[in-house]
Amino acid sequence: MSAQSLRTVAASAALVLLACAAPPPAVAAKPRAAAPNARQEAAPMFSAERQTEHRGEHDDLLSAGLGLDGLRAMVPPAFADAARPTAAELRRRALWANWRGIADLAPGGGYGELYGSLARVQGREFSAFASLPGAHQPHRVLVQVPDEFDAKKRCLVVSASSGSRGIYGSIVVAGAWGLPKGCAVAYTDKGAGTDYFDFDAGIGVRADGTTGPVAEGGLAFTPDASEREASKGVAFKHAHSRDNPEADWGRHVRQAAQFGLRSLDRAFPKQAPFTFANTRVIAVGISNGGGAVLRAAELGDEDGSANGWLDAVVAGEPNVYVEGARPLYDYTTEAALLMPCALLHKPLGAMPVAPISGDSAESFCTYVAALGLLGDAARQASTEVRAQAAYEHMRGNGWSDDALRAGALSVNFDLWRAVAATYASAYGRFSAAQPPRTRNPDQPWVRYVYSAGQVAPGAPISERSASEAERAAWWSDASGIPPGAGVYLFGPNAAQPEQRLAPLAGLRELWNGEALGEQPPERGLALAAAQQRVRKGIEATRAAAPRKDLPIVVVHGLDDGLIPPAFSSAPYVAMAREAGAQVRYWQVRNVQHFDAFLGLPALSARYLPLLPYVYEALDRVDAHLDRDQPLPADALIQTTPRAQGQALKAADLAIPR
Repeated sequence: MSAQSLRTVAASAALVLLACAAPPPAVAAKPRAAAPNARQEAAPMFSAERQTEHRGEHDDLLSAGLGLDGLRAMVPPAFADAARPTAAELRRRALWANWRGIADLAPGGGYGELYGSLARVQGREFSAFASLPGAHQPHRVLVQVPDEFDAKKRCLVVSASSGSRGIYGSIVVAGAWGLPKGCAVAYTDKGAGTDYFDFDAGIGVRADGTTGPVAEGGLAFTPDASEREASKGVAFKHAHSRDNPEADWGRHVRQAAQFGLRSLDRAFPKQAPFTFANTRVIAVGISNGGGAVLRAAELGDEDGSANGWLDAVVAGEPNVYVEGARPLYDYTTEAALLMPCALLHKPLGAMPVAPISGDSAESFCTYVAALGLLGDAARQASTEVRAQAAYEHMRGNGWSDDALRAGALSVNFDLWRAVAATYASAYGRFSAAQPPRTRNPDQPWVRYVYSAGQVAPGAPISERSASEAERAAWWSDASGIPPGAGVYLFGPNAAQPEQRLAPLAGLRELWNGEALGEQPPERGLALAAAQQRVRKGIEATRAAAPRKDLPIVVVHGLDDGLIPPAFSSAPYVAMAREAGAQVRYWQVRNVQHFDAFLGLPALSARYLPLLPYVYEALDRVDAHLDRDQPLPADALIQTTPRAQGQALKAADLAIPR
């Protein structure tokens, strides 16, 4: 695929890219261990509770009636009134966007044939805002209860959205596996999601996904009055809630499970109460959702007892940080600066580099060489020499060749910059009015801002106010981190590449605490203060060991270029095992981070999907819990990429049996 073709595909995807009751039946209670000295937490609080039904010819729980053909459509489901879509229209479109953002649904990719299900499952949805004690903003929880719920098995699957997606951001992972099996499925957006707020209009997102003004109340995310007065553009919850949501991912998952039990009580009052003692709870997630369920695995019951609420965990490609490993912010800010240059190292054999940000990979080489990141010899060297130096630097810091090759996707989609800017704000608990400031050679203090953009041929994208139609679609269409859905990430409006790239160095400085290149002396104290805030936030996300008797399966592709296993799952598994946990680890060759991109011919011939292994791991832990079957053994899975233009075959996946 040419560089121009990649840029075209990347730009398109970025813009297109949640009573009195009879006695319960006899169910074996799960063992509990008392923990009288455990810290007591306030009971969960739920508000804005809603219940909706999803049945009939044109609706269901998994796809809102779209089915595989409707989800494959390149154009999203239309709104009758683009500026005022209904809650049902928004839900249908959100499901379309989240299926397409997570799964490979392309013909020949195997979904619905070799693995996965899009069976029509009818039932009810229960949703609410959930609040953690001390949090500034609520997070969303949602429970899907199928009409064919197996009341004898009493199964609840709990999941967290991948990335920063909205409440339906794990429908492909948890819903597609659990609902056809008669399990209820509980979701959390884990304090992120697509509840954007438009400062220019004073409008946010209501519980049902529609938009409304602050004065009416009931919004999912409302910046405080001082922020609203001082800010322009767009705010989103992951970056601007001032809650550092990642620090509470495990608690978000547990609260979703609690809301799941509450919803089952309401759905089946004759079988109530549903409790952690009589209901099987399996947690599953991928990416950030995978990290969230691993954080949940370390938590006891909220009533203070040490064990008992979770029965098993499956984590795919988890973003998880343990002591002694590299946290996401460290390797993301390194990749944002160095990877575009490193990918020009010809022996690596990476795909063409064409960042949608517009700056060439060569300009990155020039910039990082001038900063001194490639050594003194590279300052006056050729691009080829600089690329080799950048490659060797990243290899020395733990990046594999496989991760670097797949990392080209994150370079071309501008993900490194987007993630780094979002997480810097979240970790430091900076508000939209006072974000982390990054440097620029001519303006020592500049910042990234988020806004709707004016796109004109041959001209840079410029900031403008969002339209009603754009705002209306944010909840359904956005991925939770701009750029996307018409919202852009704006840095310095500068003519020279080194001025445009300078904020990336500022983001890196917030991790290492050292100024890169020459900077004004007065900047030192401010940098140290900001760096301390970010470091404190990162430390709050460090995972602890899970419960020793909790079955856990971790699945990770060895070609993951966004969350390399060397920095995440591998050190987590080592830490958990050292603590005595029963963890199984599947490492899968030729699997990278984004199943959804496998519809591109150049990628389908190189990589396989991760989801089949996550579903299989769920089947195995379910059999372990249900029939006392052994947990799967550790595996280094040797896969076979399909030939270009050929359909995926079961033998290509080599799933352990």
